[in-house]
Amino acid sequence: MVQGNILILNLYSVIILLILGFHARKNSEKESLRDKLFYLVLCFTVFVLCMDTLSRFDGMVFTFSHTVNAFGNFVVFLLSPVMPCLWLAYVHLQIFQRERETKRFLCLLGLVNLVYEVVFIIFQHFECFYSIDADNIYRRGPYFWIPTILTILLMLWAVGMAVRSREIMEKRDFLSILFFACPPFIGVILQVAFYGTSLILNSVVISLLVVFLNIQTHSLHTDYLTGVSNRKMLDTHLREKINASNEKKLFAAILVDINDFKHINDLHGHNVGDNALENAAKLLRQSLRTGDFIARFGGDEFCIIADISSETDLDIIVRRIYKCLSTFNRESSHAYKLSFSMGYAVYEYGSGMSPEDFLKRLDTLMYEDKCAFKRRSRLK
Repeated sequence: MVQGNILILNLYSVIILLILGFHARKNSEKESLRDKLFYLVLCFTVFVLCMDTLSRFDGMVFTFSHTVNAFGNFVVFLLSPVMPCLWLAYVHLQIFQRERETKRFLCLLGLVNLVYEVVFIIFQHFECFYSIDADNIYRRGPYFWIPTILTILLMLWAVGMAVRSREIMEKRDFLSILFFACPPFIGVILQVAFYGTSLILNSVVISLLVVFLNIQTHSLHTDYLTGVSNRKMLDTHLREKINASNEKKLFAAILVDINDFKHINDLHGHNVGDNALENAAKLLRQSLRTGDFIARFGGDEFCIIADISSETDLDIIVRRIYKCLSTFNRESSHAYKLSFSMGYAVYEYGSGMSPEDFLKRLDTLMYEDKCAFKRRSRLK
């Protein structure tokens, strides 16, 4: 492939990634490690594409051309494992949904990068990976394949991790993670087969586009830990329900709080606390009908919205939740027992309550239920 074509391809790749990065940054949850990792993968790929562009001044003769070519190749080789390591951490978090564990995993991957970089700097002193002659021509060294092999191994690690955990993953996420590795592998084959061809980074752009459309866009409205809708989606859904309501089309909402959740965290640790949140979400989903909406309101609180127009029907759902809760506590082998406080009401059409006012009413009712729970606990 002509160098000029590669430069144009790199330019298009950078533009696509910048557009993805803009949308990813604009819609991301600032505290979400998953979104931060995806954004880092985007930014780092843009950076390496820029360095790869510098390394494409191979054979050109102008002031500092040799320096530019040498610098671009050095950075590309030095940092080649970083992007697959960031992707591997992203896959780890996507599968296990444990930010603390993923951060520890990132430390391990950082050590892998550090070892590689030290080895690269030492061996490149003897031009083992590549060399650039007096005519500014790039030449492969005897160990040029090591960064490529390391990248392949890291990508295969991510694929293997996804395959082993496919039963606990959503099909969309699983297929997207599997596909992510396909374009880079094709790029590796082309790079080995055709000297001077390097499409690995450009193929990563295709992979990132698929991940953005299938995972990141979906996750914009999903709570990363429990899998239910997030607060942003709740606010949108509640506003739509209020705007669409009329005398014949009402809805109800239930605000649920996990009692003594801080005690579970303090006594058993945050991992067990996260497990309690996941089980609470599963329990609530099992109690609801198809089409009912559930979101994580924040912390240890959840909000349910259902197309119900009478207090009687609302009481049926509440009793069903308590029944599922009782069954869970009776059959569960976990170190904790779950308990809920709930505030629930049918939205009154014509009341003029805004989403914020309605949520405040539910919160007041839930607080009254929590106070009653505490009184009962003190009497035991």
